[in-house]
Amino acid sequence: MIWQIYPVEQFQTLAGEWDALLHASADIPFLESAFLLPLLKEFGNHLEVVAVGRENGQAQAAAILQPGKLGLWETFQPSQLPLGAWVVKASQTLGDTTSSLIPALPGLSLGIGLSQLDPLLQQRPEASQLIRTQDYIDTAWIDIESDFDTYWEARGKNLKQNARKQRNKLQTDGIHVQMDCIRDPQGVADAMRDYGTLESAGWKAANGTAVHPDNAQGRFYRQMLENFCALGRGRIYRYRFDDKVVSMDLCIDNGKTVVILKTAYDESYKSISPSTLMRQDQFQALFTEGQFKRIEFYGKVMEWHTRWAEAKRVIYHATAYRWSFLMALHNRINRMRQEREAAKVKEEKPEVVTE
Repeated sequence: MIWQIYPVEQFQTLAGEWDALLHASADIPFLESAFLLPLLKEFGNHLEVVAVGRENGQAQAAAILQPGKLGLWETFQPSQLPLGAWVVKASQTLGDTTSSLIPALPGLSLGIGLSQLDPLLQQRPEASQLIRTQDYIDTAWIDIESDFDTYWEARGKNLKQNARKQRNKLQTDGIHVQMDCIRDPQGVADAMRDYGTLESAGWKAANGTAVHPDNAQGRFYRQMLENFCALGRGRIYRYRFDDKVVSMDLCIDNGKTVVILKTAYDESYKSISPSTLMRQDQFQALFTEGQFKRIEFYGKVMEWHTRWAEAKRVIYHATAYRWSFLMALHNRINRMRQEREAAKVKEEKPEVVTE
């Protein structure tokens, strides 16, 4: 495989080749250029490079990489991107692609850190003298294989009872429940203002991570969702109690799989879960539509995920080294760092005095 390295400013020119490679592999929508271009605009630092590996002129692997520490390169991955920017055909092993890519990178390239790899896209390799992997998180998904009633009947007793009680309470209180799904690019801006209002009133505002129309996150999500809605593959679910927006989901799809990227809800409700009721109505609509075969969460499996999904798989990290001694050296440095940190914690721990 012959690798060519391009400045990140050329990614738009390479987007057609990148997307064609992605569609020939796992076809994960958030690795499309429609997602990555606005992401690079808002969160890139212009130090990234685009690497494309070709055989007989046909792309077999591609990545967006940025310089890391200790001579290592890393896949580009801001927190808004569920997986690292790494795309390969199923026939390409991680060992083969990285062994040819590492020496092709600028400067003295000693290795590559590949963050958050999905085994659906890149089969996890066995440990070797040049590659190490580690578990990152379990992620859940739902296969749409039946009608919604069959799926719902298989959910746990608590989920079904709680949803029924909450709907009864809303009905008793005279509150009208309504869900709409925004798919028109022209409606994205207003929907994202509603989304920002929800997040800005919750815990994310306190730690500065809330989406707002005027911050980088807000600009990214608006542009990205406008891109996908223009392609007919973006969805913003908005749930209301009467006229009040109480929960929202940001979703994109590839025509077969829909990915729930982000959820916000009104945290002032204590006895009612707007997100649970929205998810029930949302899933019922997706099952009834008949278009999709799978719903993906792409986030760490939490207790609430297990109420909706049974299947899960491991997302993993990988580090590939140019020479085998580098992995041994890296492991030794990590052990020394861990020992220093443990010793520091021990020194800072107050001595317990007993009488």
